Amino acid sequence: MFAIRASGDRGHTQTPWLNSRHTFSFGSYYDPRYLGFSDLRVINDDVVAPAEGFGTHPHKNMEIITVVLDGELEHRDSMGNRGVIKAGEIQKMSAGSGITHSEMNPSLNNPVHFLQIWIEPNIDDVKPEYMQTAPSPQELKSQLVRIASPKSTDSPITLHQNAELYQTLLEQDKTVSFNIPRAQSLDTRRNRRRQPRRTPADCRRRGRRRR
Repeated sequence: MFAIRASGDRGHTQTPWLNSRHTFSFGSYYDPRYLGFSDLRVINDDVVAPAEGFGTHPHKNMEIITVVLDGELEHRDSMGNRGVIKAGEIQKMSAGSGITHSEMNPSLNNPVHFLQIWIEPNIDDVKPEYMQTAPSPQELKSQLVRIASPKSTDSPITLHQNAELYQTLLEQDKTVSFNIPRAQSLDTRRNRRRQPRRTPADCRRRGRRRR
């Protein structure tokens, strides 16, 4: 069964450095009606203040997709990856057998706005993996473009799960539609793992960044 959840009805976390909206239960926000949707566990809509962010923290057995909407997000992880994800770019980490990473706003003046999506994998303890892509605005204009899908496909980002992610930049007065194949079934009744308990305090690092 599908239901529309308005943006303003989502859970909310507000700290001096973080303004976050949660589609599903996350951290200190808990609602038994919204624990996830099948293997989709988290959709967080985050705005992080200048020179702030999530310090080094661990993950295991989760597909983590980050979509930067505005500003820049600096990423570092235990696989040796280090770089800045810019607006319009998309990053995926397969946490697999275990990683640590940090997500910081490198700007001293401007906030960064991004979505973070967590999907439970269909196989545990894989070797951790990092991917990044930057679809062109022209390619995304008023059409759905597949940006992530299972390992057996040719999407720019691949997932350890039977899941697909699509993106569009919708022009004014334009619409797009998506048809779910008739033979494709969706199990939303499966037993869920416990809700993600990462809180802003768990991975908070305050103060201006060292240059």
